[in-house]
Amino acid sequence: MGGPRIILSAQVQTLKLLLQPADNVRLASLCGPMSEHLDQVEACFNIEIRNQGHEFQLTGDFASVSNAADVLQNLYRSTESGELSADRVNRVLMTSGEGNGETESELPEQLVLRHARLRAYGENQRRYLAALRDYDLVFGVGHAGTGKTYIAIAQAVHALEQGLIQRIVLVRPVVEAGERLGFLPGDLMQKIDPYLRPMYDALDVLMGHERVAKLMDANTIEICPLAYMRGRTLNDAFVVLDEAQNASRRQMQMFLTRLGFGSRTVVTGDLSQNDLPAGDRSGLDEALEVLEGTPGVAFVRFGLRDVVRHPLVRHVIEAYERRT
Repeated sequence: MGGPRIILSAQVQTLKLLLQPADNVRLASLCGPMSEHLDQVEACFNIEIRNQGHEFQLTGDFASVSNAADVLQNLYRSTESGELSADRVNRVLMTSGEGNGETESELPEQLVLRHARLRAYGENQRRYLAALRDYDLVFGVGHAGTGKTYIAIAQAVHALEQGLIQRIVLVRPVVEAGERLGFLPGDLMQKIDPYLRPMYDALDVLMGHERVAKLMDANTIEICPLAYMRGRTLNDAFVVLDEAQNASRRQMQMFLTRLGFGSRTVVTGDLSQNDLPAGDRSGLDEALEVLEGTPGVAFVRFGLRDVVRHPLVRHVIEAYERRT
C-alpha cells in the first residue's frame, strides 16, 4: 500500500493516495458499479474523489480526507478476500473515525448464537448490546433501520440458548396505518399475522424456520398483539415490545407492569413513525419522559449515523425531517 502524500491549498486539502498492489479486479470491486462505492465514501465525508487507475485524489477538509483515505485503504484490503457490497461499504463507513478509548473497547462487539453471529456496528449498537446484557428494562429508540428490533430479538435468542430465561415473548401493537383489518382475509389471528410477520422473519434468520416452529408449538416462543398482554405476569422470560410508538399511554403502562421475576424487557420504537390517531400521545413518548433517571432502566437512542440499511434510507429520513 503506497503512503499518502498531502498537498495543502488555501481552502482545502488534497490528498493523493496510491493503492497497491495493482489489481484491476480488486479496483473494480472497490469502486463498485458506476463508482457507487466511491459515491458512498464521498457522501459520508463530504469530499471529492477522483482516480486514474490505482491513483486516487481526495479533496476536502484535512480530517475528512485523512479518514476517507483510511477507509479506502481498509476497503481495498478487504477486496482481497471477496467482492465488496454496498452494505459492506456502508458498515465500514459507520465505524470509521470512532475512538478506541478504554470505555468503548469494553463494550461487546458481537453476539454468538447457535446458528448465527451478530456483530455490533457503531458505538450505539455496542452500547445497546451492553444494556441488553446488564439491565432488566431497556428502551431502544430511534430511526428505522438501526437494528433496534433485530438486536433485541438476537439477545433474546442468546438468553434462551444460554438457559438464562425459559421463554421469549415478542409483542407488537396492532394499529391500522391507512389499512383496515376488516378487508383482510381470514379470522382475527390471520388478519393480525401480517403485523407480526417481521418478528417471525427475524427469528427464522437467527434460529432457522424448523427450530422456531418447534419452539412456538411448545410455547417457548410466543408472538402476540399488545392488547393480549393485559392481566399477564411473565417470569423467566425475555419480552420485546416492538413498534412501541404505536402503543397508547394506557397500553404502555399496562405492558411495563407485566415484568416478572427473572425476566428482561426491551421496548423499541421510532417516534417519527407514529400511527396513532391525530392528537393521541404515544405511550413510548410518555414513558421516555416518566422513566428518565429511574434506576435499573437503560435508554439507547439511535441517530442517522446508526442506520445500517441502504445508504439512501438516510437521505430519505433526512428529507422527511427537513419537511417537518
